[in-house]
Amino acid sequence: MANIKSQIKRNRQNDKRRLRNRTFRGAARTAIKDARAEMTEAEVKNAVSALDKAAEKGAVHPRNASRRKSRLMKAVNKAAKAPAPEAVEKKPAKKAAKK
Repeated sequence: MANIKSQIKRNRQNDKRRLRNRTFRGAARTAIKDARAEMTEAEVKNAVSALDKAAEKGAVHPRNASRRKSRLMKAVNKAAKAPAPEAVEKKPAKKAAKK
């Protein structure tokens, strides 16, 4: 624990900022995860918006947000170009022979 008055205040400020930034970073992370899982236009827009908001608030660096958006869009475009996976029939698993 700090003994200096200004450092005690600085610690309080850092804690407040950390908690504030955590919500924006967490929201962006969750939105990206949802967008990667769903790959719908609405989810992707939500993720881009969350990243922009986190960058605007200073929770993440603007270039970091841009890089994440770029990677997300790259994954979305790759998924759009790929043919849809066909339904594959599952064969019943063979039971192990008892000794």
